Parts: sequence; structure tokens; C-alpha cells
Amino acid sequence: MSHHHHHHVDSTTGKIKIAFFLNFAFTIIELIGGILTNSMAILSDALHDLGDSLSLGLAWFLQKFSNKDHSPQFSFGYRRFSLLAALINSVVLIVGSVFILTEAVPRLLNPEQPNAGGMILLSLLGIVVNGAAVFKLRGGDSMNQKVMTWHMLEDVLGWLAVLIVSVIMFFTDLPILDPIASIGITLFILYNVIKNLVQTMRLFLEGVPNHIDLDDLITKINKIQHVNSTHHTHLWSMDGENHAFSTHIVVPAAATKQEVCNVKEQAKEILGPIKLEHVTIEIEYEDESCSLS
Repeated sequence: MSHHHHHHVDSTTGKIKIAFFLNFAFTIIELIGGILTNSMAILSDALHDLGDSLSLGLAWFLQKFSNKDHSPQFSFGYRRFSLLAALINSVVLIVGSVFILTEAVPRLLNPEQPNAGGMILLSLLGIVVNGAAVFKLRGGDSMNQKVMTWHMLEDVLGWLAVLIVSVIMFFTDLPILDPIASIGITLFILYNVIKNLVQTMRLFLEGVPNHIDLDDLITKINKIQHVNSTHHTHLWSMDGENHAFSTHIVVPAAATKQEVCNVKEQAKEILGPIKLEHVTIEIEYEDESCSLS
């Protein structure tokens, strides 16, 4: 049995915390501004940002919780709580997007002229605040942080669209652009959130991470000297960033202790490039039966 553990200082929690306070403060400004400017696009973004703020708050709490050490109840530790946050956040955003669409579509039939000047000021502020949040969250490896970064990046792009639309409306009488922008932003967000949800669900259901070729790993391990075969080989992810691996390796009945140690060392070298939180290698001699058969 081989045990391999490594722990590192996680800066994700601090990054999510700063992004949460940035986003929540701006959401309040945005809600007031949306009402004052009578802009559906800004109110849509405000509702979306409110969902983001709740999501960031939840992500901050669960990311902090996920860094706790293992316990008798959670022998693998609490890393999957971070994945739970990513799952809940995706669902919150999908529900919010559907609500926004139900509010924006009727405006297409009966558009109202918003305050374009106020929209320009709010959109510029939105680009700066959400841009700062993206800058703070960028480069994350955990699924939780990646989902949050996408949320913030989508907001920056959304505010860019609002800025363009508000500038056009400032010089022309085209109030229908407001609900069109709102629907466009929402559909774009919905598309990316569903993609993230599918990926998060795959990790939740303990699928092999997309970027790892398990068959290739098995082939390489089987080529190690004194390895007859492998079976019960499993690779799954704790949180999208840290993974776990287990396998049964069959060696000749006459294999010496040194040969078995060499097999295990070479197997670990093959697994080296993968960020593994847990590795379990069970050695079986060819004349013994597998405990899981």
C-alpha cells in the first residue's frame, strides 16, 4: 500500500473573499442605478450580479471549509465541498438567467426609453469593478475558482455590451436595444454556465478528469518490468484540481521485495505529472486471488 499526500497554502479563499466584497458593493449601486435609469439591461445585470454575489459568498464559505483537514467522518478531507459550491453556483445562475429572460422578452414588444447617460456611467463603473474582480481571481486551478472567474469575465463582457448599446441610444432613439442587449447577455451567460455545470457534474459523478488519458497511464504501468497486468484502476477528482488514483498491480509469484518496490516507484514516476492528492497501489502476486474479485 502506497500513501502519497501533499498540502499547499491555498490562496483561492482570499481571492474569492475580495471578489465577493467588490461584487456585492457594486450590486447595490447597480440595483439603484438600474431603477433610476429605467434600464432593463442594467437591472438584468444587477439581478445577475446579485446571484453572483450570493454565489461568491457561498464559494468563499465552502472554499474555506474545503481546506479543513480530514476527519473520521470525511477521511478524504473536505475538498469536495469546493465542488459543491461550483455546482450550487451554476444552478443559481441558470435560475437567475431564466428569470431575466421572462422579464426582458416582454420589453421587446413594449420598449421603454432608458436614461442612456446614466447607463454609460454605470457601465464604465461596471467594467472597472468586475475587471478588478477578474484580475483578482485569474489563474485559479480549482473548479470553484474557475466558475467564479467565468462569472466575473462574463460580467465584464456584459458591461461592455451595455456601454456600446447605451452610447448608441444616447445619440439615437432606439429603446428596443436595451431589452435586446439584456437577452443577448443572458443567453451568452446561460450557455457558459451550462457548460460549466456539465463539467462540474462529471467531476461530482467521479468521472476521469478531461485532460487525463487513463488508458495511456494503464498502458505505461503495464510496460513496467515485472508487471504482469493491472486491474481495478480508478482515477477521479476531489475538486477539479486535486485528484486521487488507485490500482491493483499483479507481479510474478517469485517477485522479490526489491522488485516490488521498483514497480511501485516506477508507477509513481508515471503518475508524477498529475496533481494527485491520494495514491493507492495494491500489489498482488499472480498465484493469489484479488480481494475485490
